[in-house]
Amino acid sequence: MEHAHPRPRGMRRALLAAASLACTAVALYPTVHAAHAAGPALTVLYKTSTAATADEAEPWLEVVNNTSAAIPLSQITLRYYFSADTTVPYTFACAWAVPGCSNITGTVVALANPTATADHYLQISFGTDAGSLAPGANSGDLELRLYRSDWQDVNQADDYSFNAADTGYTASSQVTGYVNGALAWGTEPNGGTASPTPTPTPTGGASPTPTPTPTGPTGAPPSGGTLFDDFHYTGPTDPALNAHDWTIRTGSGGPGIANTWTQNAISFPSDPTAQGGKVMQLEATTDGTDTTQAEIDTTSEKFFEGTYAARVYFNDAPTTGQNGDHVNETFYTISPDNSLYSELDNEYLPNGGWGAPGPTLYTTSWYSADAMNRQTHNVISSLQGWHTLQMTVEDGTVTYYVDGQEYFSTTGIYYPREPMTIDCNEWFIDLSGASGARTWDEKVNWVYFNNSGALTPAQVTSTVAGYYGSGTHFVDTVPNS
Repeated sequence: MEHAHPRPRGMRRALLAAASLACTAVALYPTVHAAHAAGPALTVLYKTSTAATADEAEPWLEVVNNTSAAIPLSQITLRYYFSADTTVPYTFACAWAVPGCSNITGTVVALANPTATADHYLQISFGTDAGSLAPGANSGDLELRLYRSDWQDVNQADDYSFNAADTGYTASSQVTGYVNGALAWGTEPNGGTASPTPTPTPTGGASPTPTPTPTGPTGAPPSGGTLFDDFHYTGPTDPALNAHDWTIRTGSGGPGIANTWTQNAISFPSDPTAQGGKVMQLEATTDGTDTTQAEIDTTSEKFFEGTYAARVYFNDAPTTGQNGDHVNETFYTISPDNSLYSELDNEYLPNGGWGAPGPTLYTTSWYSADAMNRQTHNVISSLQGWHTLQMTVEDGTVTYYVDGQEYFSTTGIYYPREPMTIDCNEWFIDLSGASGARTWDEKVNWVYFNNSGALTPAQVTSTVAGYYGSGTHFVDTVPNS
């Protein structure tokens, strides 16, 4: 138990439209004529609901097969051209698609010969499971999103493929389509010939880093206020740490060995075993007399319903010294101890504690710290190493997951009643289990929150992978409560 503590905009949720995909399996790949030889092989339809200045571009597309043979979607690529506003990378997401977002990949590519209205394009390609387009068939909706990774507005007024007037699907020659790399629809902004295999331009110059952003099993990063941090900081005094709303505890009080919290117990080393190669490390040390403990939390109490997740490295033994301590390695949320007090805990006790054996992970939903009124669950099992912990808070139910598997759930009065902070700490329950100097470490690879509802573990994994793919180290669009 941890009870010892005294926003840019969110993104729109895409409308789910009903559409049909006429797909036909073919034994042999068809022969498709190049564009305009005898009429275009494809027609690309485009519409948008965003203004010239918006929080993201929303190029919604459909593609039609104009030939007399079925075309596997995996042979088709589409390009939407734009002029980047900044050196900040752009990120692709699939909000919804008839062929399935899991079958769609978006890649941001820098043009080798830029124009005034196009220095990049978003290329859309399809997986082999996307199916085929029968002669005359329409792919149905491809509801796409393109946004700056710093969450600032995009200016679409000078984008080659953007047309604010196209609020219903309209054939657009400024969005190009290709079959097996050959131009099959539209006009490229520089008049050049499409390259069969576009390669993203290396980082550098004035253009954003062109980075493929994978779509996960559910496609788009979920809309809503989001926090993501992969802890690319230089140390506990890095000004960016406080600027990103994190506070390292140095005050008095418990839990554990009172008045031993120190700024120097938090560090941000490189770690080749971590996603992205960087971690936050929490350290607890003692020799039985001189003790230090580690805690970090968000300053703002603004996290309530939604999905929480973190990738955490638990240790069953100290980094140095004798084993046996009753140590607590955590990821949790908490509000002040008031009439609406709320707390959700993940606490790993490698050697047990509070009279119970270990190793075990306690997950606990609290109603009252003072009355010790809570519901908890634990399984005696080692979790040495990296694990993804997730909590979903929606519709009166809290569900805890470990590595994508449901672990425990609570309802009723054991549901948060007010916004909380997000916290991690490493502390000693007592000092009776070992002797001599010893050091315990817990590592946190990343922390994620989204307030749009209960996301699946697959959605979280996909979204986090998207942040790493785009080189995004920090995002916070969660509004203050």
